[in-house]
Amino acid sequence: MLTLYHFPLDPASRFIRLILAEYNLECELVTEHPWEARKEFLLLNPAGTLPVLVDGTSAICGARTIADYIDEAYGIKRGTGRLMPTLPSERAEIRRLIEWFLFKFDADVSHIFMNERVLKRFIPNGGSPEATALRTGASNLRYHILYLNYLLQQQDTISGDSLSYADFAAAACLSTLDYFGDMPWEAESLLKDWYVRMKSRPS
Repeated sequence: MLTLYHFPLDPASRFIRLILAEYNLECELVTEHPWEARKEFLLLNPAGTLPVLVDGTSAICGARTIADYIDEAYGIKRGTGRLMPTLPSERAEIRRLIEWFLFKFDADVSHIFMNERVLKRFIPNGGSPEATALRTGASNLRYHILYLNYLLQQQDTISGDSLSYADFAAAACLSTLDYFGDMPWEAESLLKDWYVRMKSRPS
């Protein structure tokens, strides 16, 4: 049985949960609050970051590493349902997009909203959400929306004609903002159509 240490609103954790569900992999979910720095969790991942997937006696740390592990251990058996392509150049592009969403988008947008909307509630003397920080996140989000629309104008999915890890990385980031009510869907019909298709998937 797989075990995933995650935080529900963390986009990287959401990305891995979506992949596991797409592959119909049974997994025990353990909610972890990384700011608590639990000794037991740090023994699994000394960096103290999420997500962490435990498969047997192996602890696989970090969303990119976990995604590669799932693809190599389970995805390769899926044939046409695999979420990573087989050609090295195409795999490299998917990894670039994963990096874009889980690191650049997260730093520019998701982390700002997460910190202001959620984490400050748990940190001693965290204070109230700062309007300036939220405006910065909203401004950065507009830039990323332009890029997402650019990608979707050329193809049906984020990375091409087939659904891939890149789509789930993007959906994980946007779903967090959607949960907070911070996605400006009104004028984003192309992006919203893609997001509705993603939300209709069982995962």
